[in-house]
Amino acid sequence: MSGELLINVTPSESRVALIENGLLQEIHVERHTKRGLVGNIYRGKVSRVLPGMQAAFVDIGLERAAFLHASDIAMHQEIAEEVPDAPPIEKKDIRELVRDGQNIVVQVVKDPIGTKGARLTTDITIPSRYLVFMPSVTHIGVSQRIEDEQERERLRELMSELEGDGGFILRTAAEGVGESELVQDAKFLRRLWSKIQERTKRRKSYVLYEDLPLARRVLRDFVGTDLGLIRIDSKLAFQELEQFTDEYAPEFKQLLEYYPGERPIFDLYDVENEVQRALERRVDLKSGGYLIIDQTEAMTTVDINTGAFVGHRNLEETIFNTNIEATQAIARQLRLRNLGGIIIIDFIDMIEPNHQRRVLQNLEVALNKDRAKTKIHGFTELGLVEMTRKRTRESLEHILCGECPVCKGRGSVKTVETVCFEIMREIVRVNRAYDADKFVVYAAPSVADALMDEESHVLAELELFVSKQIKVQTETLYNQDNYDVVMM
Repeated sequence: MSGELLINVTPSESRVALIENGLLQEIHVERHTKRGLVGNIYRGKVSRVLPGMQAAFVDIGLERAAFLHASDIAMHQEIAEEVPDAPPIEKKDIRELVRDGQNIVVQVVKDPIGTKGARLTTDITIPSRYLVFMPSVTHIGVSQRIEDEQERERLRELMSELEGDGGFILRTAAEGVGESELVQDAKFLRRLWSKIQERTKRRKSYVLYEDLPLARRVLRDFVGTDLGLIRIDSKLAFQELEQFTDEYAPEFKQLLEYYPGERPIFDLYDVENEVQRALERRVDLKSGGYLIIDQTEAMTTVDINTGAFVGHRNLEETIFNTNIEATQAIARQLRLRNLGGIIIIDFIDMIEPNHQRRVLQNLEVALNKDRAKTKIHGFTELGLVEMTRKRTRESLEHILCGECPVCKGRGSVKTVETVCFEIMREIVRVNRAYDADKFVVYAAPSVADALMDEESHVLAELELFVSKQIKVQTETLYNQDNYDVVMM
């Protein structure tokens, strides 16, 4: 079944939703003041070389310095200023590749995430409708998603006949495309690269090339995808996309539709509610089971539980059916939440090896729809499934959410009982250190109520113990684990 793109544009934000089989599968968000950096090309300046990390920090005009690892440096690019025509050689020590204060042309491959700066490379790649241009190599590659060997060979032969510098990767959308379209794309990319090189000589600013805005970028990246309709709720954006598809993706021109409806476009497929649910830890399965998804800086963990699902045969069958259902939900949630990096999946323990194999197979099939590169490493000795998903941009949670001001990112707060006991210990500590006539405790409503109700007998015993009056005062603006003990 073909998919549908919903494009919502406002003065401050653009959002694109991919709908498949009536369900939200992907959501892309771009704030106009915080546009993503992936694909942008900069003329940077090496600010610090780190031999111990085999990397360098590069100033590209952002708040935080960007990160360039030695493995991402191409020796035959502009960084080899003394020998610009040098052929590719084996990677060396970072101190032999770059130096402090050196100007360098780099491209962002990962947006700044959390406290980490942007990740850079000097292996520049510029995508178009059918091709990806690589100025630093002469290699011709073909997308692995084009499986027909005859078609792969045909495309290689067409590209090998093109004269000029640089190499190309033929994208999935190039399957079945004729020579004229490929030639046109190749000429466009080479002209663009020439302009970028000219800017490096003329411009003093950092930015040499910026990737397309969200709506146009998504259309470019979705060329070759089975889409049935593209709806846009902004007249201006609709007209811009019409011009863009005319010269860049003509097969999408007839799919464009301006949506003038009074009902918000994202209400058509319950997108807003789906986005809210994608920010929650728990994901319910139709059977009654559920997933718990926890995202940390190092990795993402997914835990599967049977919940209310009791099955109809035996425990092993119930567990197997829950795990099979979970594979589809996991694949969808990874796309929807844009989770990347290391992902650990804790399926419910299965005794039969055949069940484990079938669960892995189902997970692989479900992940085939994902446009991001994924790799499954199978079950570990502890029964966990390790996998990775390529991460370039921040996850949905990192875009839409910030650190909780109450728990400071811990994900939990102290219980009322714990805070009550802390307050009592603090009173004893202060009483031993200072001479006071009485104490006043300022606490959150829930804590104050507990001190005057279920913990009142303990508070009375404490008054006898310290031989001082203790008064409790409610502070409505205090968080649950905030309190003050004041001497009077």
